[in-house]
Amino acid sequence: MKQQRLYRVAFINKGQLYEVYARSVASSDLYGFIEIEELVFGERSSVVIDPSEEKLAAEFDNVKRSFIPMHAVVRIDEVDKRGSAKMTPVGDSSNVTPFPLYTQGKSDPS
Repeated sequence: MKQQRLYRVAFINKGQLYEVYARSVASSDLYGFIEIEELVFGERSSVVIDPSEEKLAAEFDNVKRSFIPMHAVVRIDEVDKRGSAKMTPVGDSSNVTPFPLYTQGKSDPS
């Protein structure tokens, strides 16, 4: 039996670094987006519950396909085993820096 591929996708959304696992990752027909499908989360019947993973599972509940802007993607890895999906804050103490965004009407701070 052929083993299904599994990808760990890390991307930034609303000041948080999301790390999710998906069976399918591809370039989207929507220009500038990555398409992820078949998100994989832990078993809900498990005795130990990870609140971060539960929050992500609830956020992506009933989502067939998600389109992530390319500039928000930090990393995509093909992995053998699923780890814990998680959200971590991105800030001054983090080693992940979000891509700078231009907002119309605001002056350049430099």
